[in-house]
Amino acid sequence: MVVKAVIFDMDGVLVDSEGFWAQAEQDVFSSYGVQVTDELAAQTKYMTTREVTEFWYEKFPWGNLDVSGVEQEVVSRVIELIQSEDCTMSGIQDFIQDLSHKEYKIGLATNAPLQVADAVLEKLKVRDLFDVVHSSELEIQGKPHPAVYLTSAQKLGVSPEYCVAIEDSHSGLRAARAAGMKTIIFTNNDENKYSDLADFKIMTFKEALLPVFMEQN
Repeated sequence: MVVKAVIFDMDGVLVDSEGFWAQAEQDVFSSYGVQVTDELAAQTKYMTTREVTEFWYEKFPWGNLDVSGVEQEVVSRVIELIQSEDCTMSGIQDFIQDLSHKEYKIGLATNAPLQVADAVLEKLKVRDLFDVVHSSELEIQGKPHPAVYLTSAQKLGVSPEYCVAIEDSHSGLRAARAAGMKTIIFTNNDENKYSDLADFKIMTFKEALLPVFMEQN
């Protein structure tokens, strides 16, 4: 198999930012009288920001629902945290540069809004290495639906079977698999993290070796 493109997830792969979303939910939605519990927040973990806003409104309705406005508050808070906190995954910049030197096409496919993706790529200083940056906010459904991956492959000009996706979640792996791509799970040094949806595992980008099926490129 020849791999021509590598498509990254963002949260939990490029940056260790998943806790920022939980904090932003707490900060923003509690200001509207929402009782943000760990149990309910766990249900929103892999939703798009719009879906999260609608989820909390359904549970704890407040005044007039301005989905776009409240969603933007959450996004702005997450960006603020990304810019101010040390959240870059160790070795990720060198890993991306190595892929670029090997002439792979590079994409980003995320459930997060493009505003957040832009903030992350600016923080990592790798924006110019990405050929495509795409968000589920531009699709009818987010991950685990494959749309964001299918569109990313189309924009890269590469058939899904020649793409490999790097994900950290079951939901993301499902999306990439459904799109017809090879998959790599990034564990961030968690030896217990495993998925039967992953073709290969990367523990850390600092010491990562490309899978055999990619070295055939």
